[in-house]
Amino acid sequence: MSEKTVYFSEERSEEAVIARMDPDKVDPRLYRVMTSLIKHLHGFIKEVEPTNEEWMAGIRFLTDTGHMCTDWRQEFILLSDTLGVSMLVETINNRKPSGATETTVLGPFHVEGAPYLENGANICLDGKGEPMVVTGRVADTEGRPIAGALLDLWQANDEGFYDVQQKGIQPDMNLRGIFTTDADGRYWFRSAKPKFYPIPDDGPVGKMLAALGRHPYRPAHIHFIVGAKGFSPITTHYFVPGDPYLTSDAVFGVKESLIVDFVRNDDREAMTKYGFSQPFWQAQCDFVLSRAA
Repeated sequence: MSEKTVYFSEERSEEAVIARMDPDKVDPRLYRVMTSLIKHLHGFIKEVEPTNEEWMAGIRFLTDTGHMCTDWRQEFILLSDTLGVSMLVETINNRKPSGATETTVLGPFHVEGAPYLENGANICLDGKGEPMVVTGRVADTEGRPIAGALLDLWQANDEGFYDVQQKGIQPDMNLRGIFTTDADGRYWFRSAKPKFYPIPDDGPVGKMLAALGRHPYRPAHIHFIVGAKGFSPITTHYFVPGDPYLTSDAVFGVKESLIVDFVRNDDREAMTKYGFSQPFWQAQCDFVLSRAA
């Protein structure tokens, strides 16, 4: 038996599998990833000691997850989201200098081709929901304004649906837009206050959540992708305080720094100023970008 030969046993199972790989013929990064995966997977099996029936149930779950995937739905990403893995990968890959706005997951409802709009435009095309005004400023980590920054933003409506989920009900590109900051780094737009909503829960991931006593809801938020020349772009949300799911987001996307005040304004002069006929909500969503490496 050569020095590399390791016969399979319960005690040395991971060693036996790893020994089948030739580090001289495998990409170094792939070798590192697979070695770690094998060690953790075998460690998990030894800790849990699943029965054959339990292991097959796990195989069936993964098979069903794959069968649920289509061109417009990725159930494996949903699984990653609900286990907190997507947020962990996002956080690791977007470590920012102190003071820069924190990032969070992109989510499945971003679309390309949102319209470029003038500051002050109303992105709520059907006029439904409680009106809202969002103002904000984009600056660098030294507090200097960034003129010409682009903000690609989108959100759910007051019933918790995105336009792409309600084709023929909501107008196309409802509650979406791209805005540009002015010379002072400022932007603003009008919209409708978003509402919490459930992630798709009619598949294996939804069944998993139910079995774990978990709900499928995400708290109300507005999505942003913010970028400017010479700066690292960020993908993030700003969340509505007081939302019933703020502390139990199904995909773990909430960070404390991303919760901003939403203030109800019933001043008639302010309503007239913004073109509303009823009280509205005001929120300030500021962003701090770090210089690109």
